[in-house]
Amino acid sequence: MISVETSAVLTALFFAAGISSELLMKREKDMIKVILYTSLSALILSVFPIAEFFKSGPFMFFGNLFVIDHLAVFHILLVNIIFFSSAVYMSGYFSGISTAFHFRRFSMLWQGFHLMLLMVILSNNIGFTWVAVEATTVISAFLIISENESLSLEAMWKYLLVCSVGIGLAFIGTLLIAASLRDVSAAEPVYTFTFLSSHASELNPEIMLFAFIFIAAGFGTKAGLAPMHTWLPDAHSQAPTPVSAVFSSVMLNAALFVIMRYLPVVDASMGRSRDAHSILLLLGFLSLLISAVFIPVQKDVKRLLAYCSIEHMGIIAIGLGLGGVGIFAALFHSVNHSLSKMIAFFTSGSIINSYGTRDMNKITAVLKNMPVRGFSFLVSMLILIGVAPFSLFFSEFMILREMFEKGRFLLFSLFLFCLLAVFISILKNILDMVLSRQACRVKNTGKQGKLEMIIILLSLSVLLVTGLYLPQGYQDFLSSAAEIIEKGIRL
Repeated sequence: MISVETSAVLTALFFAAGISSELLMKREKDMIKVILYTSLSALILSVFPIAEFFKSGPFMFFGNLFVIDHLAVFHILLVNIIFFSSAVYMSGYFSGISTAFHFRRFSMLWQGFHLMLLMVILSNNIGFTWVAVEATTVISAFLIISENESLSLEAMWKYLLVCSVGIGLAFIGTLLIAASLRDVSAAEPVYTFTFLSSHASELNPEIMLFAFIFIAAGFGTKAGLAPMHTWLPDAHSQAPTPVSAVFSSVMLNAALFVIMRYLPVVDASMGRSRDAHSILLLLGFLSLLISAVFIPVQKDVKRLLAYCSIEHMGIIAIGLGLGGVGIFAALFHSVNHSLSKMIAFFTSGSIINSYGTRDMNKITAVLKNMPVRGFSFLVSMLILIGVAPFSLFFSEFMILREMFEKGRFLLFSLFLFCLLAVFISILKNILDMVLSRQACRVKNTGKQGKLEMIIILLSLSVLLVTGLYLPQGYQDFLSSAAEIIEKGIRL
């Protein structure tokens, strides 16, 4: 078995080779194959560090620059699976709607974006983490641009502007974290999450709380948390569907992942006062309220999914803010949301291409015209609004139960009210789209790739099975990842 460092270098080389080879490609079909091969290579090569982790436990590599623990493994698998699935979907989506020049730029940026997200998750250095997040912003901004589409250009600039402000706030927070380390003496490098976790009690609690406000607001902007969410509906609605899928399914999670790294450090430095958790509860409930207000008035199906992302990021933030079982539920919810949102974007993208519009009032009788995609879209949306017995219902139920058991009845009522408002609004719109028998002209129904269909069916199966039965091994893994968010990294 190859070493962890070797697998990391090979992964970087595969991405470099993939990006370089795009310059030589002349056909869009060949460029898509390169994306497929690099994403598959990243998925396969991640097996080696993950195998080493399960064999030896958490560890650092390349000195102390990168770290792998339960939380990192959780997100690495999620990123690589979603990117590979999106690469499979891409071959049918882009057929005939882009030029080779446009797609060459897109494919090079796509692979760079994938690599930078992995850097964010693996990073152990707080400065390098900030740089990697900023790199994902710069690279992914140009993925939003659709060919000859002025609205996508406007969405790109809005995304770049708002997220850059957020990253600026996160930079201030990172500097404040560094400032709190001035009086801490150690032989090892101090600007790492592993050091911060083991020396949290030595840090200045006032500075750490102030720093976390900037951290939560800054990286929360990239995660789409309200009130810094304003870029998300525009970017999701204008970006190509595969980009919307990875934005919603993994990029938002990666930004929250950084907050998860800082949360136990700040909490421990303040003597477990839970003030940092209260900040996340505030941002989470603001996101949920914004979603409950804006989802009912949406007519664009992709903007609807965008506000749905804001809702679920808010739910995850609430779970983190509750602590205890809430953190376990938040991680479980991350997986459930990522898989169901991936399916929703894949199927809605195909529906949009077939109907030639994103207006839900003009998309009717989807189940009749496109039975397979219509059914997949309907099921994915039912999952997203929390219909039992799918797993997303149970992750939301765990968060509700945690609120009730902790006696937070006002939060419980508000949470339930917002979920109900979103449930009713989305259900009405989706049923009108899918089940309506009103005649509607469809340009083409498109081809359903076998591998794409397998991915969709597997994802739906996972969401159903884990809703009915959560394997003990999966529970133990999520519990270990949740413990890291509670107590920090322990090597």
